[in-house]
Amino acid sequence: MTTTAPRLGSALARLLILAAALLGTLLAGAAPASAHAALTGSDPKDGAVVATAPKEVNLTFSEQVAMSADSIRVLDPAGRRADTGEIRDLCSGSVVRYGVGLRAGLPDGTYTVAWQTVSADSHPIAGAFTFSIGAPSSTSVSLPDRTAGGGIVGALYGIARYLSYAGFAVLVGGGAFVLACWPRGASVRPVQQTVVRGWLTLTGATLVMLLLRNPYTGSGELADAFDLAGLKAVLETKTGAALTSRLLLLGAAALFVAVLFGAYARRTDPKEKKDLAFGLGLGGTVVAAGIAGTWALAEHASTGLQPGIAMPVDILHLLAVAAWLGGLTVLLVALYRAPSVERAAVERFSKVAFGSVAVLAATGLYQSWRQVGSWSALTGTRYGQLLLVKIGLMCVLLGIAWVSRRWIQRLADPTPKETAGEDEETEGISGAEGAEGAEGAEEAEEADETQDGSPAEAQVADETQEAAAADEADRAADPERAADPEGSPDPERAAQLARQRAAVATARRKRERDADPERSGLRRSVLTEAAVAVVLLAVTTVLTSTEPGRTEEETARSGAAAGPAAVPDRPVDIRLPFDTGGVDGKGVVRLSLDPGRTGANALHLYVERPNGKPLDVPEIKVAFTLEAKDVGPLPVAPDRIQTGHWSASGVQIPMPGEWRIQVTVRTSEIDQTTIDKNVKIG
Repeated sequence: MTTTAPRLGSALARLLILAAALLGTLLAGAAPASAHAALTGSDPKDGAVVATAPKEVNLTFSEQVAMSADSIRVLDPAGRRADTGEIRDLCSGSVVRYGVGLRAGLPDGTYTVAWQTVSADSHPIAGAFTFSIGAPSSTSVSLPDRTAGGGIVGALYGIARYLSYAGFAVLVGGGAFVLACWPRGASVRPVQQTVVRGWLTLTGATLVMLLLRNPYTGSGELADAFDLAGLKAVLETKTGAALTSRLLLLGAAALFVAVLFGAYARRTDPKEKKDLAFGLGLGGTVVAAGIAGTWALAEHASTGLQPGIAMPVDILHLLAVAAWLGGLTVLLVALYRAPSVERAAVERFSKVAFGSVAVLAATGLYQSWRQVGSWSALTGTRYGQLLLVKIGLMCVLLGIAWVSRRWIQRLADPTPKETAGEDEETEGISGAEGAEGAEGAEEAEEADETQDGSPAEAQVADETQEAAAADEADRAADPERAADPEGSPDPERAAQLARQRAAVATARRKRERDADPERSGLRRSVLTEAAVAVVLLAVTTVLTSTEPGRTEEETARSGAAAGPAAVPDRPVDIRLPFDTGGVDGKGVVRLSLDPGRTGANALHLYVERPNGKPLDVPEIKVAFTLEAKDVGPLPVAPDRIQTGHWSASGVQIPMPGEWRIQVTVRTSEIDQTTIDKNVKIG
């Protein structure tokens, strides 16, 4: 049974549409960048009611963060700044803590603490919480809904990150493919274009990230991308220095590309070509490792557990990804646009890909242990779940690669006729005719990709051959032209003939290419492999902006272990306004829970009229519910002590957490209401 090649237009379109759909679904479901640093504690704690105004507000983080003068803001109930704006570094050993001083003489009420900073792995983080002085009150503070690193700026920054990874893979992997697997590919135009486009993509994405960095970590406004003061501030940060270094290294990469596709491609002496290949390989490896290092030094590997080991491991991981996926991209281009790629070159790439997969397995195992840390985090955190998706895609990719390897074993080298025809076409065309012939060849290649073996293309090739035959007959009938077979008195006619010859040669190569079932099968499997790689790279990009499972679990454990009390060493005091709708139905319930911790507590309730005088009510009930643990409601029936005063002793709080306190007030036989408030109890 004869194997036929897939049509490039239809097969490539279907696979890329599928990959784009999977990529869009993945990125659409991805949360805005959540960093590896997380807020693990604060003083005062979220929801606390303190008797007197504290001198400062302190925040504790799981990892190092970069603080600016406006990173912590404390707003009073009216929305005015209540802090001094002076950030204090309170870090000690492994404890990462920062504070901001408060103004003297702050009145009672509810205060809002809003904070925004950048974690050590370059991702912005932000949050807000409230505490009260004296008693809770209403507040007019309105915080923006925008998540740090979100919005249109966050989306553009994420796209630029993805394109930078893709450009790096194509640039580095494409160069490695030419040097290590297919030296003749240095003179193949489609291969040159692919590698150069990889360089352009990486350079453009890096510039976009540098411009968007200020609004990405700050205001979130796209217009701030052109704020020169903000850009200057970005250049002074670790991430800004990494992006700038990447641009400088890309200048060296441009020189590498120019020599590879210039002097190296033109070398004919084997010894000179071998020496130049060694120099290019050594220099290219150094530049590629340097570019990979700009990610390792500024993102994941630079912070957290074992950064001294993690950074070189991350560089190896990125280089292995580039060698595999970038080389795969150039191989795909070579199979479709330069079908004369030799079997030996494909076999050499198969060995390079196998070595890259081995490095990926080793470095990926270490990175997974470092970022996940436990089996529970692998399945119970978003990072772990994405990692499982990535592992699944890797398995699919390896399966397709196995199929490709089987096609390689059956692959035949190009026929001598085809290779000789290409060499003759490349070297035999010169001058104006050569330029026009090259243009005709490019046009023919474009037609080849668009029509892909259609009847219309065959008709064009046949007409071209007939025109060439007619021209040869005219030349034989013309004594002057017969005497000078290489020349033509009409330059336009000569250019037309050159284009015709190029079109005929391209059509012949395509027919021979499509007649090779093994090569067609290899093209299909490599195309499928590349489509899966697109999605795999998207998962990797999302992973780089997701809080690792180890950090997420440690943050959760520290929050539970701390068991933040609403008022440290003081009772929980809250005010609950109510309105039952009847006569004397309006008032306030003041609730006090002493000492406000797990175990036995004394509960006191004071019911007051709006003017502050005691209000006698027929009945009042209290219930405690811990919704996070499905505990409760735990009912409490307080005893009436005197007018407006109710109490209960030995109220048991079984475990720490955010408890919902519900108070039911009945002011008549038919008028009652239930009011509630969430309070953290240690």
